[in-house]
Order: sequence, then C-alpha cells, then structure tokens
Amino acid sequence: MADGTMTVDQEKDPYVLDPAMVKEPPKGWRGGLRFLGPGMITSAAVVGSGELLTATTLGAEVGFMLFWLVFVSTFVKVWVQVELARWSISTGKAAITGYNQVPPKIAGRGWMAWLVLLMFLQFLIGQAGVIGAGALAFSTLLPIGGDPFSTTSIAVWVLILVVIAIAIHVVNRYKLVESISTVLVVLVTAFAVVMVFLVQFTEFQWSVADVSDGLRFQVSAGSMGVALSMFGMTGVGAGEITAYTYWCVEKGYAAWAGPNDGSEAWVRRARGWIRVMKLDAWVAWVVYTVSTAALYMLGAAVLHPQPELRPEGPEVMGVISSIFTSTVGQWGGTVFLVGAGVALFKTIIANVPSLGRQVGNTLAVFGAFDWTDMRRRDRWMRVIMVVLPITWGLLAVAVQAPLTLVVIAGILNSLFLMGVAVATLHLSRTETDPRVKDGKPFTVLLVISAVAIFAVGFIGLTDI
Repeated sequence: MADGTMTVDQEKDPYVLDPAMVKEPPKGWRGGLRFLGPGMITSAAVVGSGELLTATTLGAEVGFMLFWLVFVSTFVKVWVQVELARWSISTGKAAITGYNQVPPKIAGRGWMAWLVLLMFLQFLIGQAGVIGAGALAFSTLLPIGGDPFSTTSIAVWVLILVVIAIAIHVVNRYKLVESISTVLVVLVTAFAVVMVFLVQFTEFQWSVADVSDGLRFQVSAGSMGVALSMFGMTGVGAGEITAYTYWCVEKGYAAWAGPNDGSEAWVRRARGWIRVMKLDAWVAWVVYTVSTAALYMLGAAVLHPQPELRPEGPEVMGVISSIFTSTVGQWGGTVFLVGAGVALFKTIIANVPSLGRQVGNTLAVFGAFDWTDMRRRDRWMRVIMVVLPITWGLLAVAVQAPLTLVVIAGILNSLFLMGVAVATLHLSRTETDPRVKDGKPFTVLLVISAVAIFAVGFIGLTDI
C-alpha cells in the first residue's frame, strides 16, 4: 500500500468502504502524481472514433476556423466529470448505482436506470463502429485474403482485435487496464503530434498565423451544425463520465478516504483524495485535448485545401495515408495507418472493461445479481467482457459502415449526456457531503458545464 502505483488489495472489495483500508492522501501535486491512473483509462476511451474520425473530418470541412472549439468542448465537460467522481469518492458508490437513486422512480427504478438500459443500444452500435474502423485501418495496411476492403480481410482483422481484447481483459484487473491504457495513450498522443509536424515537410504545411486565426472565437453562418457536432463528439462523453467513477473507486480513492463517519479526519482524507482525483482528471484533459487538437489540425491543414479529396469517416485514414506516402515516403503513410489503427483499437481496450462495469452494474440494479458480492460481480464482469467484443465484432462485419454506426451512437449519446448532467447535479446536491465541495466558483462552473451539455444534447436531438 505504500507504493503510489498500487491500487487497493485485490482481496479487498473497493466498492465496500472498510476502515481498515483507510490511507492518508499525499501532500502537494507532486505527491499526487504517483497516484494518477483513472484518467489515463478515460483518455484511452476518448481519443478514438470521435477524435480520429470526426475531429479530422470537421477540420477538413471548416479548416482552422473552429480550432478554438476543440479546447472549449473538452474543457466544459470536465466539471461534470469531476463532480460525479467527487460524489463517488464521498459515498463509495459507482455512477449507475447513483443514477438509480435519481427520482422519479418508474416501476421501482430511477428513470436514469431505465435510460442506461436504453444506452445498451448505443454501447453496441458505437463500439461496433470503432472496432470496424480499427479493422479497416489494419486491413488497409496489411490485407488478409485479398482486397483490403473485402469482407474477408475486414472480418479476419475484426476477429484478431476481438480475440486480443478478450485475452487482455479475461483477468479483470484494474491495474492491467491502467497500465495498458497509459502506454497506448502515450503512444497515440505522440503519434498525433508527430503527424502534425510531419505535415510541415509537405506542401500542406500550416503556419502560426493559421493556428492564431483558429483560436479566435468565430463561427460562420453555415458551420453552426458542425460546431454543435464537434462539441458533442470531442472530449469526455456520457459513457466516459460514467465509467470514470468506477475507475476512481477501483483505483482506491474512495476506499482510502474511508466511510464517512462525520469526523474531521474523514473530511481531510476525502478532500485529499478528491484533490488527487481532480489532478488526475485535468492531466487526462491535457492529454486528450492535445491529441484531439493535433488530429483536427491534420484535417484542417491537409484536407481542407483539397475539397475534391474531402473524405468522410474512415476514408480519412486512407486519404491522409496516401498524402503522407506521396510527400514524405511510404514510411509516412505506414506510420499513419499503424497509429490510426492503434488509436481506434485503444478505444476498444478501454471500453471493454468500462462498459463491462456499466452493463454489469445496470443488470445488478435490475436484480440480476447482488453488486456488493465481489465474487459474483467479478464473474458477471468476466462473462460480459467476453460477450461485448464478440457482439461488437459481429455487428461490425455485418454492417461494414463504421461512420454510420458512430453517428447513430452519437445521437443516442445526446440523450445519455443530458441525463448524466441532470443526475450529477441531483446527486451532488442531495448526497455529496458539503464539507468536501469546492465552493461557489466551482458550483458556477459546474452549472455552466451541465447547462451547456444539456443544451447541446437537446439541440442535437431536435436537429435529427
């Protein structure tokens, strides 16, 4: 327990607040760095289909004009993420357990629990799109059995990715997820930044003036729909905000704070671990914002000047790859395709356990099993984490339209985001101990964050 890289003892249940697991928080931000981890899993989930496919495509459509929105859209949502995690550390509960407590009740369950049940469809569709796009990237790089766009080659690559995802997560250990996510996040962030600077050796080089112009708050009359889409698809989504509470609990933040016995000692510990959580969330924000900004710049610099090459969705990968191949050599296109495939597959690696926990918790809320029984919970999670990637893979091969699947999932995510914003405000007001809150300035930012998320979700739904 002395090592900051350690999580709670695997024989202990992090979802049960045991006084024997109490641990004093580190002092200062440098000490807190040793206890980061949940945010890297969040970053692994974030920089995938939304950023690689849509941020690049949006940059291609409007150029640098909406570059500023990358930073605003990722920044605004973090406040809801932090507040829901604060509630989780304060109570020791994971998000969906809390969602079930949000009134009004429908047939004995909170309305948000029913909404999460509906979101199973979003989980299925969205991740099928991601795994299909990942398979397409690897198939383009190394086709198996013929043409890279053939059903055979894509199906084989889908099978390979599914088997790898299941093999990684069969042990169901937080530490393994954190370690793999951290390595992949570092690699993908480096990939995105390197690609942006490789552009400087091509005819599509960007300038400081382009970036400066893109940081001015501007939205043309014809790009409002693009701006709304970008806000919804970049940064943490409803699934990542929800999943973050599970990773904070399993890392040990809640268990180390201990049960709320009303004492000042608990307040000190809880505030200390919440401070570590906030550092974790903001470090993750920097990481996935840098990646998203770099991918957006690729679209703005390389594709926007070439309207005749304006690709959509997964075609972005092939077009940019061919441009790097023709300008800096075959190795440039190969590096792009490898990085793109890893970026997409990284999302699957993070979402198999993340969505496995959300699906499991939801089934427990509806009576499938007792969530507090650690062994039964672990068995259910293991089964779910085998079923999920297999199901996603089958749908990906059957539909073979990754962008369409991602867009449909994005529409459903608008509903979920609205619900998460409302539920977070309710749980914060009714259950989070006031002594571990951050005061009025944070509350104002939280409300602005929740209102912005709700408004964009509502507009997105009305524009369908």
